[in-house]
Amino acid sequence: MTFRLIVAILSIGMVLGANGAEQTIPRTPDGKPDLQGVWDYATITPLERPASARELVMSDAAARVLEKGAADRVERGARPSDPNRSAPPVGGLVSARTGETGVGGYNNIYIDSGDVVAKIDGQYRTSLIIDPADGRVPALTPEGRKRAMARAAERKGHEFDHPEFRPQAERCLVSFGPPTPVLPNYFYNNHIQIVQTPDHVAILMEMVHDARVIRMNAAHAPPHVRPWMGDSVGRWEGDTLVVDTTNFPPQQMFRGQSAEHLHVIERFRRVDADTIVLRFTIDDPATYSKPWTGEVPFRATQEPIYEYACHEGNYALENILRGERARDREAARKPQH
Repeated sequence: MTFRLIVAILSIGMVLGANGAEQTIPRTPDGKPDLQGVWDYATITPLERPASARELVMSDAAARVLEKGAADRVERGARPSDPNRSAPPVGGLVSARTGETGVGGYNNIYIDSGDVVAKIDGQYRTSLIIDPADGRVPALTPEGRKRAMARAAERKGHEFDHPEFRPQAERCLVSFGPPTPVLPNYFYNNHIQIVQTPDHVAILMEMVHDARVIRMNAAHAPPHVRPWMGDSVGRWEGDTLVVDTTNFPPQQMFRGQSAEHLHVIERFRRVDADTIVLRFTIDDPATYSKPWTGEVPFRATQEPIYEYACHEGNYALENILRGERARDREAARKPQH
C-alpha cells in the first residue's frame, strides 16, 4: 500500500508523448507535474553499451529476444535443486565474469534484477548512457587514475583491518550503487517512492533505505556540509524537475569519483500517467575526461516499498572481521622462513 504525506487534488495537464499525441499527466494543486508514488526502475539494459551493440537503439525484435532470455534465466533458477548434486569445488564457486571464487550467492528467489529492456520515447535502448555516443563511461583523467591507484595501494592487504575499510553497502550505510543519481543496482530492490510538496521533494530508495530530501529553490549548503548522498537542491524548468547535487562526502567513491569536484544534474520528466524519464549528467573534471549523460525510465507500480532491515555493525560484518583476526593469529603461529 502506498502512503502519501500530502493529499493532492489532481488537476489535468497535457504533454506530448513519444508519438506526438497528447498525454494526460496528473498535477499537484500548484500546477506542477505530480511525481508522487512508487516507481520501478529495474531493467536488463546495462549502464554501459556492450561491445556487441553499436547503436543506442535496438529493434523491437532484439528487445524481445533479450527479455525472453531474462525470463528463461529466472525460470531455470527457480527449478528445484538436485539433492544429490556434488559439493562445489574447493574454494567455492567460480564466477565466469570475474574469475573470482566464493562460497556462493543468494538463491534465485531473492534476486529481482529486472526483466525488461529500457524503453524511452518509444525506443528500446542498448545502454542507459546516451552521451558519449559510444555509450561508455569516459576515460579517467591522469589525476583520476592516480587517485584510484593510490586508494587501491592503501587498502591492499588491509581490506579487513577495520569496518571503515569495508564497502559502504556491506556496512548498510548507502545503496549498492550511487544513490545520486538514481541508477539500477541490477540486483534487487529497484523501487523508489517520491513525495512532493512545493518546498521539498523526498526520494526514498528501497535499497538500503536511502532517503534524499531535495530543497526547492534553495542555495547549496556550505562546502563543509557533506551529506551521505550529497546536497541536493531543486527547481522547476517548465514541467521538468531539475535536481542539482554537489557537496558529496569523501566516502562517495562510485567509479573513483572525486567528492570535491563531482557535480550531478538530474532531470525528472513525467511523460505520461505511468512513466517518468530521468536524464542525468555526471560532471567530474578531476576524474573523467568529459561529462557523461544517461537516461533511466521509471514505471509506476502498485507494489509496496519493503523495509531493508540492514544496519551498521550487523553480525555479518562482525563475523567478517572476527574471521580475519583468526587468520591473523593462525599466520602468527606459523614458523617464519
